[in-house]
Amino acid sequence: MTPGTRRIVDGRALRRAAALVAILLAATPARAAPEPPLAPLNAWLVERSMPSAEPPTPAGRMRDRASDLVIAAMNFIGRPYQSGGSSLAEGFDCSGFTRHIFELSLGRLLPRRVDDQASASGMARIEKTDLLPGDLVFFNTLARTFSHVGIYVSDGKFIHSPKSGSEVRIDDMRHAYWAQRFTGARRAADLSAAGDATLLDTSR
Repeated sequence: MTPGTRRIVDGRALRRAAALVAILLAATPARAAPEPPLAPLNAWLVERSMPSAEPPTPAGRMRDRASDLVIAAMNFIGRPYQSGGSSLAEGFDCSGFTRHIFELSLGRLLPRRVDDQASASGMARIEKTDLLPGDLVFFNTLARTFSHVGIYVSDGKFIHSPKSGSEVRIDDMRHAYWAQRFTGARRAADLSAAGDATLLDTSR
């Protein structure tokens, strides 16, 4: 596949994801206090689908890899939650989902457990204010500092496999439930520009 053909294919995938977000937004039932709209996220996806005339830079290539990871994750929206699941055939629990997406997109095999993903070698500690698409976001949902994980998308949204009886979906980290339980974020070295984050010292 030539670079030009790949850009066309990638653009189509991004536009499909943007359309999916638009459908999700339209299908969201009205609430007394609606959550922030997905429109900025949709705009980001459309922007990522536009080819650039500029030659690729290392930072640009890393952004593209992060975008590819997010798009790959969004392709699994609607897949059922399954405790212990980490494959398309089984379904996914939260850490099984992030593990599958990172292996699929980056060729990086994350540990299976949530807390081990938070302390994995080659993962950078990221402040909440510095989140970028593709970062792992962690929450305390079971009286453990790192008991739930998802993938940051954009505009305060993250994608995850929440719990039994649910399915892979996008939620807003600014919602009170998630905001109160947020415990940290990590970025894969594959997606980090030199010097933009401090790698975790896993020897401690």
